[in-house]
Amino acid sequence: MRPEPTHATGQSRLGELIATHDDVRALFAGEWIRYRESAVLPELTWEAQSTCARINRIFFDDPDEAQRLFAELVPGAGSGIDFRPPINLDYGLGLTIGDRTFINKDFLIVGGGYVTIGADCLIGPRCSIYTPNHAEDPARRVAGWERASAVTIGDDVWLGGSVTITPGVTIGDHAVIGAGSVVTRDIPAGTVAVGNPCRVVRPIAAD
Repeated sequence: MRPEPTHATGQSRLGELIATHDDVRALFAGEWIRYRESAVLPELTWEAQSTCARINRIFFDDPDEAQRLFAELVPGAGSGIDFRPPINLDYGLGLTIGDRTFINKDFLIVGGGYVTIGADCLIGPRCSIYTPNHAEDPARRVAGWERASAVTIGDDVWLGGSVTITPGVTIGDHAVIGAGSVVTRDIPAGTVAVGNPCRVVRPIAAD
């Protein structure tokens, strides 16, 4: 029987890739890379995206296998995670998801580097996380230079539907992000934030 993936095995594989492939090291270090010129990064995204496609196809017919594939895709996933297809990830390695988080349909992560989602989060439908920025200089942009910035979402965060999170953003514990918001800067813990660009409007209210 094939062993179930664990966070430790995922970290081990990521560590091996970082140690043996300079493009992977640079990606997770937030350095400039040329994805289209890399020998390894397109293979990793192909692997992740093809696994997502299989999960999405079989989710309702074979939920146990879909969950097994998800655990293999995201070895940094905790226990009790509930998700709905379709999901689409460029990389499963480097993604951490805390226990009991719920991810609704059409969840998308574009780009590599580290993405951390805390425990007990509620991720609404059609939420997207983007980690890469392309070079502003036209010549460097045409040459394919880009770099990823880590995204961090704390514990017990609620993202409304169609929220977009841009590179380098941190959202603090217990924050609520209103539907349709585009988060371009850090959001403090314990606040409600809405809009494009997303801005804090008030502290969390006691129900």
